[in-house]
Amino acid sequence: MSSKNYDESSFRVLKGLEPVRERPGMYTRTDSPAHVIQEVVDNAADEALGGFARKIHVTLHLDGSISVVDDGRGIPVGMHPEEGVPVVVLAYTRLHAGGKFDKREGNSAYAFSGGLHGVGVAVTNALATRIEVEVRRDGKIHRIDFSDGGERISEIRIEGECGRQTGTRVRVWPDAKYFDSPRVPLPELERLLRSKAVLLPGVSVRLDTEQADGPAHTKTWSYPDGLPGYLRELAGDLEPVAPIFAGESYADADDLAYAPGEGAAWALAWFEHTVPGESYVNLIPTVAGGTHESGLRAGVFEAIKSFIEHHALLPRGVKLQQEDVCSRMSYVLSARLLDPQFQGQVKEKLNSREAVKLVSGRIRDPFEIWLNNHVEAGRAIAELSIRQAMARQKSAQKVEKRKTSGVAVLPGKLSDCESEDITENELFLVEGDSAGGSAKMARNKETQAILPLRGKVQNAWEIDPDRLLANNEIHDIAVALGVDAHSADSEPDLSGLRYGKIIIMSDADVDGAHIQTLLLTLFFRHFPKLIERGHVHVAQPPLYRIDVPAQGKKRPARRLYALDDGELTATRDRLAQEGFRADALETGRFKGLGEMNPEQLRETTMDPATRRVQPVRVRPGALDDTLKMFTLLMGKGEAAGRRAWMEAKGDSVEADV
Repeated sequence: MSSKNYDESSFRVLKGLEPVRERPGMYTRTDSPAHVIQEVVDNAADEALGGFARKIHVTLHLDGSISVVDDGRGIPVGMHPEEGVPVVVLAYTRLHAGGKFDKREGNSAYAFSGGLHGVGVAVTNALATRIEVEVRRDGKIHRIDFSDGGERISEIRIEGECGRQTGTRVRVWPDAKYFDSPRVPLPELERLLRSKAVLLPGVSVRLDTEQADGPAHTKTWSYPDGLPGYLRELAGDLEPVAPIFAGESYADADDLAYAPGEGAAWALAWFEHTVPGESYVNLIPTVAGGTHESGLRAGVFEAIKSFIEHHALLPRGVKLQQEDVCSRMSYVLSARLLDPQFQGQVKEKLNSREAVKLVSGRIRDPFEIWLNNHVEAGRAIAELSIRQAMARQKSAQKVEKRKTSGVAVLPGKLSDCESEDITENELFLVEGDSAGGSAKMARNKETQAILPLRGKVQNAWEIDPDRLLANNEIHDIAVALGVDAHSADSEPDLSGLRYGKIIIMSDADVDGAHIQTLLLTLFFRHFPKLIERGHVHVAQPPLYRIDVPAQGKKRPARRLYALDDGELTATRDRLAQEGFRADALETGRFKGLGEMNPEQLRETTMDPATRRVQPVRVRPGALDDTLKMFTLLMGKGEAAGRRAWMEAKGDSVEADV
């Protein structure tokens, strides 16, 4: 019997920066200090984006510290009118404070900035042993120091005169105990700084790396040609099949759908071989893509599709898909959004749903005009796209022939998709008939199949493989997939696999989590190669819906979604900073997927452009630990150990295999 008490004293309130130090992985990457240093660089870049800075200078010091200098306006050092604390102190010690929250027209210091999670350099401070901040402003050099993770703060002192000079210098000593490696990877830092130079025409970006045995090693980046010049550098020696198409388009004051300045700049080219693309939102690298990239692909596809139809280039029997057009497209995309919503604190993926329509609408017409003014270039891109479509269809025909030769009869409750291309096809394993019905209405019939599950799937951890298919639900899943059960040390035949993605879609509650666990147990125990090869995913439907009223003529009413309580709190805080009263926001809680109408389900959970779907993977080197954990959680003889584990660890479970 556990002796732990569960009473009022069990609740702990984390204050200030303590949550960051307790759970750093919730706020930043912990493999290295790269992201916490990026937060400082992003602040300097935001000054340059606003037109207030022309130089950014980063130095890697011998003692492991990093300094970032800009010639912007300098962080305000005076007292905040409401908080009664110097603004520079608020910036470095409060998680939900900063000049980027104020979006009132004509009053915003940063109309476009790198996201509003409200953490920024406060997280840098929490995970550093020391930070020195020097501000040149109002003719004086101001200095303040933070130490011990932001717990100790010096007085602001004046250390001299600076005349008309302005700017900020920040030197950070990351605390090695929070990171796997104490130093920022040099190649990653160089890529970050180079991208800032690309996206900030006229801004000089410099990196000095101090050397113990001589002068510092210096690199300076400058791209007078902007995005096209950078794209040519990414391509190396490869020649595009047509000239690079570059342009930009931003909303003006008369645009009723978007705020002035929202839009995108881009450079596009097509190659015979794949050349990776890059995307940014308000200068922040979005290495995992997001909705702005989905908008780019949608706008490009519609423009090329229209060009091909206008010139009658598509052979009979060939059906063009977006991937045919975009698989050989390389791009550099720089989007500007007033209120970007990112997935996760490290801002690797954009989630703002309005970005799809914004970017696609901005690029489609200019690109279609360019294609019709450069017909030979348009034909070259069209021919490459058509070859891709013909190759895809030929491959799909082979798969179809193999499928129809079998004797398996697909489950009657399976709503199959029309496409025969498994790289595009997705199977949603949906909890309950009610949600299954909404999912059928919300899906893309071309590529998305729905298999509703009645009740909870049997715990398959200790089922003998020979008896596995005796369970109706497991039988239907296996037949729909087209793959036989197998062990981890076997080499199964996956040629009959009918879907490239298997997506577990259950309610965002305890029962839904249990169903996820049961299905993950099935795949990990009896279909492990599907997990190993990246086919299994888990959908993340939101728990809350927030209806935001219109804000003048420029900001129409919005509907936002929050994954959990933490994201709901962060969203409400951000909206409060934008000027919305709490009683003006209408918040609803979804009891389950069946409560969502098809439009909401499509937007939040099924549309690849706007959904949240996480791949299931086994952490590198953690296979034995994962086996032990599944045995503890799902083994029939482990009840006592399971209870003890839940009492000790139940509040710190992570949703990763």
